[in-house]
Amino acid sequence: MNQSLESRRAGRAIGAMFFSIFGGAWLCFWIYLTFDGRPVFFAMVMVLAAVLAGFSYRRYRRYRLARAAEAALPSRRRASRIFNIVNVAQWVVIFVVGQVLVHFGLSGWIIPAIIFIVGLHFLPLAYVFAWRPHYMTGAALMLLAVIYPLLAPAGPASPVGCLGTGLILWSSALWALMARSVSIRA
Repeated sequence: MNQSLESRRAGRAIGAMFFSIFGGAWLCFWIYLTFDGRPVFFAMVMVLAAVLAGFSYRRYRRYRLARAAEAALPSRRRASRIFNIVNVAQWVVIFVVGQVLVHFGLSGWIIPAIIFIVGLHFLPLAYVFAWRPHYMTGAALMLLAVIYPLLAPAGPASPVGCLGTGLILWSSALWALMARSVSIRA
């Protein structure tokens, strides 16, 4: 098998690990808001997140040597640098937007804003990693952030945003692990 192909599979597995964990966190927040944090529901989500992360880690270990062999390539270092910049920017924007919303008495809109910003951060990553499904993940999250506050009975405070975000991230993890195509230039 081509080393670059194996390296990309390892990279997808790393992404799937993150999606597994963050998807689980969003689902736990949904459980906290919807079911008063019933431990049995938390346990179910944690087990599912651990299983998904475990499959992701197993895939990563299978291809990690190819990934390590390409670590010093200029393209890999550039992608890593952009990834770090995008993620730092995402957290800074989340913090600033959260503070602005609280300042203007709109704290109920913090969750939809976070979902939208997280979705937005996938767009440059789709290009950098040449992985078109990131565009779909980003678009789905941004669409969710815009639509659920308008349709849910509780508006932006509805826990359905957390549920949708968790499910989108877990779906993206599964897609990354199961997709046959490993590189699709955006």
